Amino acid sequence: MREKEEKLAHLKQYTPARIGVGRTGTRPLTEDFLSFRIDHAAAVDSVYGEVSEETLAEFNLFSVTTRFQTKERYLKRPDEGRLLSLEGRNLIKKECVTHPQVQIVIADGLSANAIEENIRDVYPALIDSLTSYELTVGTPFFLKGGRVACMDDIGEILKPEAFILLIGERPGLVCAHSLSAYMCYRPRKGTKESSRMVISNIHRQGTSPVEAAAHIGTLIDQMLAQKTSGVSLVV
Repeated sequence: MREKEEKLAHLKQYTPARIGVGRTGTRPLTEDFLSFRIDHAAAVDSVYGEVSEETLAEFNLFSVTTRFQTKERYLKRPDEGRLLSLEGRNLIKKECVTHPQVQIVIADGLSANAIEENIRDVYPALIDSLTSYELTVGTPFFLKGGRVACMDDIGEILKPEAFILLIGERPGLVCAHSLSAYMCYRPRKGTKESSRMVISNIHRQGTSPVEAAAHIGTLIDQMLAQKTSGVSLVV
């Protein structure tokens, strides 16, 4: 019995997953139950949370919306998060540089907390990485209620060479503030999912935000050199 306990304790050192939680009969221990409730509440807060205006102002990001209308509709109708609202389209046309070499969009997705927790580490490092490769960035902005394929709708308007979407991941009971970086060469309507690339699990306890940003710059440079992305890119 002692050996099994030692093996379990050893395994628990290498994963934040809920393994070996205690029970009394059929019920979890109070400590484990409360921990579960706390993590579940954090996940719900991330989904229904909002990126603050102060954060957007800090990085000089104007805000654009998709067709999602409400958070409940956003969760039930993913397709509406892939298309810009009419107001959003007009604002992008007014404010953004067209035909940029690299377009950056930041979206709350399914975790507003992912933006609040990671943007201050990821964004400056990403700009530095792109600058080191002598790549120019268009007009970054914030997209509320966005889904990954919104890249295609935006791509039709701005026609960038390369696109970077920083978006909040679906929260779990281990981490509610994880960020993903999706990348694509010349995204347009009809782009196949196999043409997209992603670095996921970006947060301070996962993929380092600064290291992820540096790697994004490298991938974008390779995408532009090879004029492709996704499964066709040789890395």
